[in-house]
Amino acid sequence: MEKNYEYYMKKCLKLALKGEGNVSPNPLVGCVVLDKNGNEIANGYHKKYGENHAERNALLKVKDAKGGTLFVNLEPCSHHGKTPPCTNIIIEKGIKTVIYANDDLNPVASKGSEFLKKAGIKVIKGVLEDNAKELNEVFFKNISEKKVFVALKTATTLDGKIATHTGDSKWITSDKARTFAKKLRKKYDAILTTSSTVIADNPEMKAKKKIILDRTLKTLKGDYQIYKQGEIFIATDEKNDLPKVSDNIKFIKVPTVRGKLDLNVLLKKLFDLKIMSVFIEAGGELNGYIIENDLADKIYHFVAPKILNDNKGMSAFNGGNKDKISMCRNYKITETKVLKPDILITYKRV
Repeated sequence: MEKNYEYYMKKCLKLALKGEGNVSPNPLVGCVVLDKNGNEIANGYHKKYGENHAERNALLKVKDAKGGTLFVNLEPCSHHGKTPPCTNIIIEKGIKTVIYANDDLNPVASKGSEFLKKAGIKVIKGVLEDNAKELNEVFFKNISEKKVFVALKTATTLDGKIATHTGDSKWITSDKARTFAKKLRKKYDAILTTSSTVIADNPEMKAKKKIILDRTLKTLKGDYQIYKQGEIFIATDEKNDLPKVSDNIKFIKVPTVRGKLDLNVLLKKLFDLKIMSVFIEAGGELNGYIIENDLADKIYHFVAPKILNDNKGMSAFNGGNKDKISMCRNYKITETKVLKPDILITYKRV
């Protein structure tokens, strides 16, 4: 049986992904149930925030799981929230062994394993722990640091350019890469961009929630596509008088530092609004600010096999001047993906 632990945990992780984009601020969770003979009899996943957790969704499919084994990637909860405790139904169905990957760090939901042990259930934890933690990287940062998870996406030529010196940028990467980038957006609670990007590119950026950094409210003076869909948050100078706008537009007042909106303050306010993760799509200036202030948890870097060779072309990251290579920010590549003819390099800060 032990040799199958990783097999069933991988299945849990795959099931959990089905809830991507729908469960925030909850974690992604999948569950597999075996009978006493080791045969799979049910599975489930957390489909939507406020609805049944993965364990309950799986166990409701069976009348009796007496002597069975339950696999789940996160420690079962033992508290009454929007749904009943998962530990209760695990006990009611007669599960003998619970195997999970990660402890639940949420103080409200944790200690489910202790509850199960007291009920005489064998508990095994730590199976594919790193894989499961990677899956719920947003959730674990939210819980442990009380901060928004920040992902940044950029698309460049081989020489790191995102546009020519005239601002022309369509298109650096292929349709395939751009389609994949749109799928990435769905992983996160909101897209964040700048007024400069809105004015220069007039993107639609389809998403449930969008955040525009607009210190002087200049995007409200034009007819831009980004305003045509989704809930819009405009981060603006706290000194501005706010105009009347449509119901889908909300303002977030932020102080400025050296003429720029203070993103540390903004991110705290977004967390208070229960926006747990943002996906940044902007130009080199904002990207440079994000790197300079060490705010990016993850970077998606699409690279096209092209060399612009324009010494005044726009770069993906425009920070301050640096004197030494030792001043580089260091990152760890976590994944490479071929999207012919382009590639996607995913990296995290060290």
